[in-house]
Amino acid sequence: MARSRDISKVLSSNTTLATDAEVASTYQTKALNQFPNRNIIINGDMQIAQRGTSVSSVTSGGYLTADRWNEGITTQGTWTISVENDAPTGSGFRKSLKWLCTTADASPAAGDNLQFFTTLEGQNLQTIKKGTAAAEQLTLSFWVKSNVTGTYVAELYDNDNTRQTSKQYTISASGVWEYKTITFAADTTGAFDNDNALSLYAIFGLGAGSNFTSGTLQTSWASATTANRFVGQVNVASATNNYWQVTGIQLEVGATATPFEFKTFAQSLIECQRYYQKSYAQGTNPGTALDYAGLVIWSSITTGAYGSAIPIYLKTTMRATPTVTIYNPETGATGSIRGLSAGTNFAGTAEYIGQNSFAIYATATQSPAGYLIGAHYVAVIEL
Repeated sequence: MARSRDISKVLSSNTTLATDAEVASTYQTKALNQFPNRNIIINGDMQIAQRGTSVSSVTSGGYLTADRWNEGITTQGTWTISVENDAPTGSGFRKSLKWLCTTADASPAAGDNLQFFTTLEGQNLQTIKKGTAAAEQLTLSFWVKSNVTGTYVAELYDNDNTRQTSKQYTISASGVWEYKTITFAADTTGAFDNDNALSLYAIFGLGAGSNFTSGTLQTSWASATTANRFVGQVNVASATNNYWQVTGIQLEVGATATPFEFKTFAQSLIECQRYYQKSYAQGTNPGTALDYAGLVIWSSITTGAYGSAIPIYLKTTMRATPTVTIYNPETGATGSIRGLSAGTNFAGTAEYIGQNSFAIYATATQSPAGYLIGAHYVAVIEL
């Protein structure tokens, strides 16, 4: 009886006991948050920017700043693309990707478009079970900020089967970080190829001409129709100093967004180096002149017909055989290496390139025995 009285004192009128359902829900949420590899997106927090953090006067697309993120621009304005030290307060994010319009295009032509997107390998998408009766829904979540309020469009585009689906979201307030979640239906048609090639685009629309907006928005998966892809999309290029900014992008299986899967800087860097890696320091733009930090250096031990070369072992296995560009550490010029002993520049090439290694080669007549030779490199095999 004394034990019962003690318990009754503990369970006072101010005590609330969790129900079994609440306890189960709490443990399920914690389990989801701790489950690795939920986020299909690489570098969704914009932490890695090996190419550099800012590019101005941008009028055409390409990988420019944050790794794994491509700017698609078809004759619609001029832009500065930058990685900013700006993110939602208390979110855990420290960086974001910003598009800033420096030359406007208020009346885009029919074929004009602005797209910010990432590309994904098919072998990393098999958990979606696309093209089967067990196909999964996908949820896209992100933080976004713009001075252009209104309707925007996010799209998933199946490159293997030429299928797509688009959903609208709204930026309600100018210059305020807003959290968005979008759930895309499962697609029982068209499986992703199980290989290292491009299977899926995840795309954010920023502007589009009538070729992309004149139909009916395709909100469920279907064969791609250009006119149905970006219906209702506002035009961020409508005036100079307009901007659009994003961070914390996550794409995951299921109908509910879970908290962002934060990875260490080292983990994210290795994932990005599968597609792009360099000998330069992380904060140094490729092609920087008078940069000797981290260069590859070797001694020419022979003269005559065989020349000199050094093997380079890549930091991680790349997606496929990369394109390698050699840089002179003194001048920043491509296709050139530096004779450190003599203070002269030689022609240099990348040879025997594979997914894990290659060789930097200098001809014998340009690198007499005993010369110390140095070079930087960039290896790229984006989707």
